[in-house]
Amino acid sequence: MAEKETQLATNNGSELHMSEAAVSKPVSNAEKGELAVPRDGKSRRRYRSRSLSQSSTDSYSTSSYTGSSSEEDEISPREKSQRNSKGSSDFCVKNISQSAFGRREIEIAEQEMPGIVALRKRAADDKPLKGAKIVGCTHINAQTAVLIETLVELGASVRWAACNIFSTQNEVAAALAEAGQPVFAWRGESEEDFWWCIDRCINTENWQPNMILDDGGDTTHLMLKKYPAMFKMIKGICEESVTGVHRLYQLSKAGKLTVPAMNVNDSVTKTMFDNLYSCRESIIDSLKRATDVMFGGKQVVVCGYGEVGKGCCQALKGLGCTVYVTEIDPVCALQACMDGFRVVKLSEVIRQVDILVTATGNKNVVTRDHMDKMKNGTIVCNMGHSNTEIDVNSLRTPDLTWEKVRSQVDHVLWPDGKRIILLAEGRLVNLSCSSVPSFVVSITSCTQALALIELFNAPAGRYKSDVYLLPKKMDEYVASLHLPTFDAHLTELSDEQAKYMGLNKAGPFKPNYYRY
Repeated sequence: MAEKETQLATNNGSELHMSEAAVSKPVSNAEKGELAVPRDGKSRRRYRSRSLSQSSTDSYSTSSYTGSSSEEDEISPREKSQRNSKGSSDFCVKNISQSAFGRREIEIAEQEMPGIVALRKRAADDKPLKGAKIVGCTHINAQTAVLIETLVELGASVRWAACNIFSTQNEVAAALAEAGQPVFAWRGESEEDFWWCIDRCINTENWQPNMILDDGGDTTHLMLKKYPAMFKMIKGICEESVTGVHRLYQLSKAGKLTVPAMNVNDSVTKTMFDNLYSCRESIIDSLKRATDVMFGGKQVVVCGYGEVGKGCCQALKGLGCTVYVTEIDPVCALQACMDGFRVVKLSEVIRQVDILVTATGNKNVVTRDHMDKMKNGTIVCNMGHSNTEIDVNSLRTPDLTWEKVRSQVDHVLWPDGKRIILLAEGRLVNLSCSSVPSFVVSITSCTQALALIELFNAPAGRYKSDVYLLPKKMDEYVASLHLPTFDAHLTELSDEQAKYMGLNKAGPFKPNYYRY
């Protein structure tokens, strides 16, 4: 059990070994540029923290995603006694007093999330989730908060934890806690904190979950392993990540999945809009905020040409980068070639690239040997859900020095003076170093909400203990909720046209096997 949980934590951005303690909280000697020595007296690796002026610190502390919630506060939220204005203490966040700031961020996000807000208004009277007790484990930011409050408005009772130790917006978590939602998350959790938070959401008095909304499979894994009897009472699972969906299919194949699950990740409205269009914008935002890099003329290699990789390549090419692609799939490789990108092996270009982006969902895509060959100043980051794509642990050796530059930005120095710029310690860079477009998250949130409604209200026998795709009709409904924002007007089929095509005038307009 412990071995499997540790492995899962590695895949989902929550693993912090003892050797990493110096990264998150350097000892005073390390702050002075000296060798950080653990209590056992054995040197593990060096960590040096750059001194920042007050102005530079201020410039990177105004937005929640770069650590506005006092990252220097060494008191763990688990050790604090906090209550919201209603007297409830059923939450664990960084600082409940920041709730007002978080509420304003949620209100801003709502303005760019027309679909989920429209769904909330249309279904509020019917309360389709009345009786649903949802345990959620996703990124906790302003956009997710809109989804959480929509689920509550539709009748659900929720408890929520974060699926990534670096992506939580502390002010937003505080706002949710102040509103009475049991939230257990803060930015910079340890591995132990990560699992503790999920456990607090699952196991509590007078409340038993009957639905799971997961991003990465952590809640599903923990409940299945630690609370198997409780897991059997679940009516349905909604999973939105490649990693989590892969694990669900593994459970199904092994005969261990005893409840129906909805694969939201492979729905059109998630794959195309969240993975492609969102990443196309957020990769640039992340790199700019973290490094202030100029893109024109830079040589970039993107590992993986799935929807995420396609979005990254389009954005980087549009700003004047020379973009290379690595791929294992000949179909994706051919797509990259037809889109004007050169498909190479990583070893062929590793010495010359200025920026490296991983987007495969695999492990050890970038190894220590690759990083040893990189030139000075290379920027290394990951756009996949798992934090295993870049072998960061191989950099935690005594011969290398880590220099913290700013929140989520580290310089890793080699003995010869060479340095690489590592973002978010190899974790999801767009949600660690910047944010994602609220409009795209609205599309994904609608898909998740509809999946939960479908699974919760489905009559017995409609769904067996297997993994299902969202019906095409729901994808089209989600898209239709967002068209008014663009003042878009759909053409309607005539009766004759509908009959000729063999379609219902109201849809669905494409078969399930159709590739958009």
